[in-house]
Amino acid sequence: MKTVIIGSGSWGTALAQVLQDNHHDVIIYGIEESQVRDINENHQNSVFFEGVQLNPELKATTDIEVVKEADIVLLAVPTFAIESICQKIDFLLTKKVIVINVAKGFHPETNERMSEVIRRSISSKHLSSVVSLIGPSHAEEVVIRLLTSIDSVSQNLEDAKTVQELFSNHYLRIYTGNDEIGSELGVAIKNVMAIASGIIAGLGYQDNTRAALITRGLQEMIRFGTYFGGKYQTYIGLTGVGDLIVTCTSVHSRNFEAGYKIGKENDVTDFFRTNKKTVEGVRTAKIVHKIAKENNIEMPICEEVYQILYEGKEPKTCANDLMLRELKQEF
Repeated sequence: MKTVIIGSGSWGTALAQVLQDNHHDVIIYGIEESQVRDINENHQNSVFFEGVQLNPELKATTDIEVVKEADIVLLAVPTFAIESICQKIDFLLTKKVIVINVAKGFHPETNERMSEVIRRSISSKHLSSVVSLIGPSHAEEVVIRLLTSIDSVSQNLEDAKTVQELFSNHYLRIYTGNDEIGSELGVAIKNVMAIASGIIAGLGYQDNTRAALITRGLQEMIRFGTYFGGKYQTYIGLTGVGDLIVTCTSVHSRNFEAGYKIGKENDVTDFFRTNKKTVEGVRTAKIVHKIAKENNIEMPICEEVYQILYEGKEPKTCANDLMLRELKQEF
């Protein structure tokens, strides 16, 4: 089976190397000629992984028509680009393919989950199924082959198993799952919690505060996800608490990094003025706020992050307000 990875960024490169290590037929498609040349000639992607040598057999191209040969297409692009890239490749596909998504978030305008966007944007004659390859993982660790476990989640269990078998090896273990709603909502909302975690670190709070944030953040994820049909059990797995822990505690997390900068300055202004990275939690906070309000879902941490990002509320005040909410039973 031939896999085409759409996106020559950090996660696309790391996952492509996994397949190359597993001796599968894989190629990366990227729009940045310098990155493609770096992979092909220097066996590096130094923009993202300085000093890391990639599998020398790994190849990349700037020719999007390579998808015509694909059996599997993996989308390693930001959430806002999923719809447009799907429409583009749908025009080029000549047969049914498995489409793997690794983005974590929502469509910026329709608020759809990524699997919904893909099914809407690729015709049924070209789409076997959508598989979400998601869970607690940082590309910076997978690319140097540190032990990692994530989920292959799909409504089509056979295709989920196909993806599981393709990517699993001695350093990457894949589990299958079928709770598409719960898993996709979990990995999206945890980005908002990671911003909150960065904020409290930037404000100077330490382990006790972070433990409380992660625990209560998990309750918000469960509350939101089960409201829309996700399974409770999903949230005690890799796409729930697993992804929440890694994103809320790691310096590799863009969402944590963004929150840390905001907390350190006790203000959001400079972050928006200087940030040039894709921080999915920023858009997700706005979407979750809207959906939660419309459906009367209590999301106090997400609400405070939204107020910091979009209403200019001071982070220190938000932390204080969360602590002084009405006292209640935990469960």
